[in-house]
Amino acid sequence: MLGRAFPVEERYDLWRLATFVPNKGLPVHRWFYFKEGFSRELVLMLLRELGAREGEVILDPFVGSGTTPLTCMETGYRGVGVDASPLAVFVSYAKTRIYNPEELSDALNRCLGARAPKIAPEGLSSLVMKAFPRANLLELLSLKEVIESMESSDAKTFLLMALICASSRASYIYREGGVLKLVRRPVPPLRPCFRRTARAMIDDLRKISFKSEPATIVLGDARQLDTIEDSSVDHIITSPPYLNKIEYTQVYAVELELFFGKKTVDLVRSYIGLTPRRPPMPIPGREGLPDSAVLYFRDMEASFREMFRVLRPGGRAAIVVAGGVYPEMVVESDIILAELASEVGFEVEKIRVVGKRVATSGRTRRIGAARESILYLRKPDG
Repeated sequence: MLGRAFPVEERYDLWRLATFVPNKGLPVHRWFYFKEGFSRELVLMLLRELGAREGEVILDPFVGSGTTPLTCMETGYRGVGVDASPLAVFVSYAKTRIYNPEELSDALNRCLGARAPKIAPEGLSSLVMKAFPRANLLELLSLKEVIESMESSDAKTFLLMALICASSRASYIYREGGVLKLVRRPVPPLRPCFRRTARAMIDDLRKISFKSEPATIVLGDARQLDTIEDSSVDHIITSPPYLNKIEYTQVYAVELELFFGKKTVDLVRSYIGLTPRRPPMPIPGREGLPDSAVLYFRDMEASFREMFRVLRPGGRAAIVVAGGVYPEMVVESDIILAELASEVGFEVEKIRVVGKRVATSGRTRRIGAARESILYLRKPDG
């Protein structure tokens, strides 16, 4: 029996939908591989289950790579996305524009035909310098300079998106779980890789259609949704960062520095709030939690309060969460988050468990099972 009186449903057949894998074959959705994301299929299922109606506003306050707002555009909903990561905001924004493929083809040809300025790799960290063959890094900086000088904002956004995707393929970057590694291996020259990537993305635009206007994508903090008015959102579909799972600033440090000029960012997506502070106030009834877990749940409580504020009465939310694994314990994040949501004022309709993995300490001693779950919440009427 999980937690206090919350209804629990086990649907392990849905585990794959809570991953990014199904998006890898879908036009536009596949532009940026975001391992931590969920699938378009999951968003479609949740829209049906939440009872969303065409034209309603759907918010994702941890928008990641933009799967929720992009799916909303395809199906006739008004998508709104918020994230603290400049990379996530840019990727989501780039995916949710309505482009003219022919104009982008012309812009690509102009970009490739332009006299490439020689940009010295000055002021870059050792991580970035080591992440590429030198010729590819110089080519990347040159192409970035050409793209940023373009007048068309659509062309600039699209081609920068293509360059971000191509740069990863033409680098030594290898992401394993929550760790960024540099693995020396043969990699393709950047310019041909960029050309192929951009042309494939233009082809994607001819394979997708939209039923609503471009989504609204905002750089912001889920704990303080200042740009969103009270009771202005119909439903929420999102996935906060998983507790003790992945440090997003480290995993995407190369892209953040190269394209956004930031080596470190205080991200809500990165352990919501795991920044130096005074010792956190314990959570009543959960006094044994590690400090990082308490910080996480306190920040999630603040995020729930903002979700509650912006949702209309009767609005519903589906939130994908997962347990945190520590050396001596597994933290049941779904139960604690359901309790916090309830204390904020939400009705917890159910917890749907879609995945479970064995957690070990020292690779051999089993300490429990970490669940991946979807919380179904509702803001009461009136």
